[in-house]
Amino acid sequence: MKERVTLTIEKEILGKVDQTVNGTDVKNRSHAVELLLTKAFGENKPSKAIILAGGKGTKMKPMTNFLPKPMLRIHDKPILEHNIELLKRHGIKDIIISIGYRGEKIKEYFGDGSQIGVNITYVKEKSPLGTGGPLNLLKGKINDTFVMLNGDELKDIDLEDMFMFHRKNKSTATIALTTVEDPSKYGVAVMNGNKIMTFIEKPSKTNAPSKLINSGLYILEPEVFKIVPEGFSMIENDVFPKLASNDKLLGYVFSGQWFDTDTPNRFTEAEREWQGLK
Repeated sequence: MKERVTLTIEKEILGKVDQTVNGTDVKNRSHAVELLLTKAFGENKPSKAIILAGGKGTKMKPMTNFLPKPMLRIHDKPILEHNIELLKRHGIKDIIISIGYRGEKIKEYFGDGSQIGVNITYVKEKSPLGTGGPLNLLKGKINDTFVMLNGDELKDIDLEDMFMFHRKNKSTATIALTTVEDPSKYGVAVMNGNKIMTFIEKPSKTNAPSKLINSGLYILEPEVFKIVPEGFSMIENDVFPKLASNDKLLGYVFSGQWFDTDTPNRFTEAEREWQGLK
């Protein structure tokens, strides 16, 4: 429940507050003040994150013959490191990386994470588990809200604001949605307000229900562990539809940068266009 208050603030400070308002991520002055206060009290984010980094990256061969795709470099650092920096920037320093193909390369590079100011532990996929299966390796180990993200994409998301949205709407799962010009290459969200009803896989550009696609980053509640099938599973197909049918799947639309690296052409575009975290 929100209450109206009156504040007296130095003009110079108020000017700095107003500079954070962009009409999208920070909608107005009141929203800006709320975000700043929430951050100050440290109640604005989950404490743990899971990064999925177990895929083979077959579309990126021969670049992935000896490296997992998240270890390919954009701007002189692995894609995975950009994702860790996103989490660290928002104060999330307890990170679990799910590794599989060439996973030793990830462990050799990052170790326990202390050299970059985070705490990294690893779970090993003995065989590929998809985007949902790794959650089974963590049952009983995570008891609070957590972030999960793909380790082979570049994204710049205000995680504090996304968590406030997630918490305010009492969501079980919130998907960060990004807007693309041509959604025909992706799964496109069908929305009812903030609720995600379903995804339409690779619709034609003219028939796409929206231009909103799954950006590969989620805020999840521990109850998702109860509905993940054993073995290989895809969270997009095996978990999210169940949540959507119960109105427990929400979409958070963000305006920051997003690039996938699924093909050589998209990787080249990411190399050229990625501007780093803002």
